[in-house]
Amino acid sequence: MTKLFHLIGFLLLFNTFHTNAQVIDSLRQHIEQIISTKNAVVGVSIIGSDGKDTLSINGEKHFPMQSVFKFHIGLAILSEIDKGKFSLDQKVEIQKKDLLPDLYSPIRDKYPEGTTLTIAEILKYTVSQSDNVGCDVLLRLLGGPQVVEDYFVGNGFKDISIKINEEVQQNNWDLQFQNWTTPKAANQILETFYNNNNNLLSPNSYDFIWKIMRETSTGKNRLPGKLPSGTIIAHKTGWSGKNKTTGITAAVNDIGIVFLPNGKHFFISVFVTDSKEDSTTNEEIIADIAKITWDYFIKE
Repeated sequence: MTKLFHLIGFLLLFNTFHTNAQVIDSLRQHIEQIISTKNAVVGVSIIGSDGKDTLSINGEKHFPMQSVFKFHIGLAILSEIDKGKFSLDQKVEIQKKDLLPDLYSPIRDKYPEGTTLTIAEILKYTVSQSDNVGCDVLLRLLGGPQVVEDYFVGNGFKDISIKINEEVQQNNWDLQFQNWTTPKAANQILETFYNNNNNLLSPNSYDFIWKIMRETSTGKNRLPGKLPSGTIIAHKTGWSGKNKTTGITAAVNDIGIVFLPNGKHFFISVFVTDSKEDSTTNEEIIADIAKITWDYFIKE
């Protein structure tokens, strides 16, 4: 009788696993259908809140990060704050010469003659509004882009390269590819830092980074684009613009955590590169993938 119970238990477990595998495979097929009709290379990584429902498409391919790396910069500087090197209320002077005219910058728009802001304020501009001037100010404080890469490699993360700042990245199309990651690596960092594995961040730094990620104002037509109104998303976008000579877009990205009304969430990283589609279509790729992923997890 005991053997019979064990056999029944095994069969039930196998059937549950087999059913889950079939359902996640159905999600994969739907995503691949979206991708197959587009003239672009798309990378996707998805992880459920329990860490079990996972899939990736081109998950180990290198994609240019563009402004996605501002999330990583935020994590690196918060780690230094936790060590006592900096503080969130520490004031930093931003001089007029720092306000480069060719960089997207809400800071420059608001303070055209320069200003003094706290690190907390610069982080909000950089992560929530994707401010390029703020980004490079933070990188100078840290000691350069390589310091950010070293922070993640030192904590066991692979498949990430951060070599240049926004000034360099925006002034030379080819150099943007020096800052790259993979969809799986991006999602692993999201999951690890949201779960705060190994207490990588203090409670204060943890609350701060996820607050400013939830306040992201860019990419409204990407991950949030087709989700129900009011959906909470903590995310970071990246965008290369279109090459004027080739007409190719090198990067339309969005990585983040989508929170469901049932109390669960999922991690999702979508990267679009080598795209000959227009900007609306590129963003819709991400929105469509987010929507069918939402539909999958909301039914669980």
